Amino acid sequence: MKIAVTYDNGNIFQHFGKTEFFKVYEVENNQVISSEVISSNGAGHGALAELLGNQSVDLLICGGIGGGAQTALAEAGIEVCSGVQGDVDQAVEAYLEGELVSAGVNCDHHHEEGHSCGSHEDGHSCGGSCGGSCGGHVHLTGRNVGKTCRTHYRGTFNDGTQFDSSYDRGEPLEFICGVGQMIKGFDAAVADMEVGQSVDVHLMPEEAYGMPDSDAVFTLEIAQLPGSEDLEAGQRVYLTNQLGQPFPVSVVEKTETTITFDANHEMAGKELNFHIELVEVK
Repeated sequence: MKIAVTYDNGNIFQHFGKTEFFKVYEVENNQVISSEVISSNGAGHGALAELLGNQSVDLLICGGIGGGAQTALAEAGIEVCSGVQGDVDQAVEAYLEGELVSAGVNCDHHHEEGHSCGSHEDGHSCGGSCGGSCGGHVHLTGRNVGKTCRTHYRGTFNDGTQFDSSYDRGEPLEFICGVGQMIKGFDAAVADMEVGQSVDVHLMPEEAYGMPDSDAVFTLEIAQLPGSEDLEAGQRVYLTNQLGQPFPVSVVEKTETTITFDANHEMAGKELNFHIELVEVK
């Protein structure tokens, strides 16, 4: 299976017909095995659909898209999940985890049945777990700030348990250093590294995902949130805010009429350790 996402510096570009790049993911056994960024060559709707068809793309994830473009993609046999915002890698992870949620669009990925897209009437939707996550913007100085960096890394808790590794995926992580795409401590570690250098860093919660915030735990009426009746405590899902932007939450409790969510990051309050290798600076 191949998934293409309209691409702009790591984020989903919001106008399909004007996108200059796509990030194309090769997926096997519900896991991304490779990805590459390709140029659209400034093509129009029909040519873009042809380009994706020639790449054997099965699914397009994008922001805004017109009816003509949707028709061209349908004729090319490409399914569309539109209205999606945010990080391209997280969007693909959410799709593969079970359900990609976006502003007014609900894209369900069923492991046994393939994938299908439907709509939520009020824009509230529930999705799969969030992949990697980003910290807030922090002012940094260093040779790599503002540049696109590619790093391999391994993340562990203090007891040595590994929670993430780009080495296991076989592909370095790509991000722009110092603009808030990464947690503060990771950005700070990479800011002045040299290509080929490796460092080991220990991050306190304030440098990683912060401390848990009690205000981030909230309760909603199930009747006001279509799709939530099927959720269970412990699930990691997406909700959308008033601007239609998806954000990850955990289901902490559910009654017959209400459901309680926790919007704190699942690693909030934890000390983290990273081995970081700077592979390339573009």
